[in-house]
Amino acid sequence: MSEPTTKPSSRLRSFFCWETLRYLGPAFLVSVGYMDPGNWATDLEAGARFGYRLLWVLLLSNAMAIFLQCLSAKLGIATGLDLAQQCRKQYGRKVSIGLWITAEIAMMATDLAEFLGAALGIYLLLHIPLLPAVLITTLDVFLILYLQHFGYRVIEVVIFFFVNVIGFAYVVEIYLAHPQWGELAAGVVLPRIGPESIYVAIGMVGATVMPHNLYLHSALVQYRRKPNDVEHNRSEVRYAYTDSAVALNIAWLVNSAILIMAAAVFFGKPDIPVSIESAHKTLGHILGPAAGFCFALALLASGLSSSTTGTLAGQVVMEGFLTLRIRPWARRLITRLIVVIPVIIAIGVGANPLSLLVFSQVLLSFQLPFAIIPLIQFTRRRDIMGRFVNRPLATALAWVVAAVVIALNAYLLYTTVVGLFR
Repeated sequence: MSEPTTKPSSRLRSFFCWETLRYLGPAFLVSVGYMDPGNWATDLEAGARFGYRLLWVLLLSNAMAIFLQCLSAKLGIATGLDLAQQCRKQYGRKVSIGLWITAEIAMMATDLAEFLGAALGIYLLLHIPLLPAVLITTLDVFLILYLQHFGYRVIEVVIFFFVNVIGFAYVVEIYLAHPQWGELAAGVVLPRIGPESIYVAIGMVGATVMPHNLYLHSALVQYRRKPNDVEHNRSEVRYAYTDSAVALNIAWLVNSAILIMAAAVFFGKPDIPVSIESAHKTLGHILGPAAGFCFALALLASGLSSSTTGTLAGQVVMEGFLTLRIRPWARRLITRLIVVIPVIIAIGVGANPLSLLVFSQVLLSFQLPFAIIPLIQFTRRRDIMGRFVNRPLATALAWVVAAVVIALNAYLLYTTVVGLFR
């Protein structure tokens, strides 16, 4: 008599099988926006000033980001339209133009952070002045346009490679930094915040949820959709949820690693000024050349990869809101010129790159409500989503997440503006 065999559940088999791995991709394109140079600025400051105490903020904000990205992916698969296209369809032309303008402002702010981050990476790796590094970085447009000829899947693979470079670099950083693991664990699970750290915590949340990613994700998943095949699309939604959870949790680990590294190296040392350049220099002095090299390499990979997805998001937004198609090189060139000229002027007059990165995150907060609120409104309507409509509990949770994110971003914006006039 043969021994009975114990079979795992179909759900576990589905999760761990190679079929699931084959479907990973769209969320990785999105995830690089969650570890772009703008995130680096807030994570570095949080670790340097408050040690490990704000790690729980990253965990909370990442959970909210995963939830919103899952809604975005579900919208695209269920309806066959991305978020921008749905806005045009449901709101009409005048409102769509207004939403398009806010989205373009947000993406220019994002491009500023991505462009500046890549330039800083080149500057630190090649040991050349920052201004020539900025000019070299403008050539990334040709790399992005070249990749677009091969379709989304090739871009997904390239971005996956960049994400691995960033992740590996920070594994090395943490190994060399020797963090205090007990304090680290307490920072993740014990919420601790005070008047002196509230501003930085809000900045961390504000830098995490990226409005252009909600437009992009709803477009990227559509090539995996089958019209009029509910069961296939239901399966695709499940894969999209898994994809989002895996990719954005990797982004969370990277952001946590940046904060941990800053806490281990800078916390309790007020004599060391916190900036991208000083972080690179100090890491090289304290932990050795390998740490400084890994930091610069990860920064370059972060800037290039997030710049690639920013270009894709720009095309999605323009085509979705305006039904306007222009050649990718033309759009990219226009956007890059708009961003490059102010950056060159700012660097020429001696502006701090870290301040420019923080400023880009503040600009993003303007656009956030205009992306989150339509997303929730559409996914709660049965006439739009059909069988994929949100359950009441999911809708309630979505409004809570939206209220928290928008309120924190509004407070960040308010305090920043008030600070400028003091």
